[in-house]
Amino acid sequence: MLPQRRHAEILQCLARDGSASIAALCERLSTSPATIRRDLIWLEGEGVLRRVHGGAVIEVDQMGHERPFAQVAHEQTDAKDVLARAAANLVEDGQTALLDIGTTAHRVAVHLHGRPVTVLTSNLAVYEELADDTAVELILLGGAVRRNYRSMVGFLTEDALRQVRADHVFLGTSGVRGDGSVMDDTVVQVPLKRAMVAAGDQVVLLADRDKFPGGGLARVCGPGELDIVVTNQGADETTLAALRDADVEVLLA
Repeated sequence: MLPQRRHAEILQCLARDGSASIAALCERLSTSPATIRRDLIWLEGEGVLRRVHGGAVIEVDQMGHERPFAQVAHEQTDAKDVLARAAANLVEDGQTALLDIGTTAHRVAVHLHGRPVTVLTSNLAVYEELADDTAVELILLGGAVRRNYRSMVGFLTEDALRQVRADHVFLGTSGVRGDGSVMDDTVVQVPLKRAMVAAGDQVVLLADRDKFPGGGLARVCGPGELDIVVTNQGADETTLAALRDADVEVLLA
């Protein structure tokens, strides 16, 4: 099994149960204790878990208590729609857009209706939005369904992302640190976000002004891996300056 697949499986176990023993992970992944220990060391270095004697944990307060998609979708709808419209305008007819999970990415899909474009996504809300739109070529990435947040995760999703290339990747975030680092609180989603970044010719971060500066449990990428950041007027100028210093184009919608 590839290391990336093991890492995704380990994170899924921890996200579900909060902790896991090395013995349980060995049984689940059919691998040796030495391999699991190396994986846990690497994942701890990435900031997505904490090793303890005999296994690893994710602290309850670190897991973000992720709220249901349906609840988040009704918050700051006007601000999200402004960002989404600006993002959709970056996509030219005939191009391919890879949409992240989240409510802002769903709003991007709304503004792609009727366009001769290709949309790839693991966001079930995006799929439902565009499923009946015959103008859009729609590709749903496989994986395990996270019903609470209407998305798909896991090694199948990662494998699919390694097989595709997109003109534009539209990425969400829990927060952007003062140095421009993109963060996320949903540990099972972090490996997928990194795979999305690797699959895009142009990486576009969508983040409302309240996320500048912000934080999160794990680092998704640095500013050098972004091409464009779309945010609202009033975002923290120091953080935006750090992004511009890294040659990131900042669009204030």
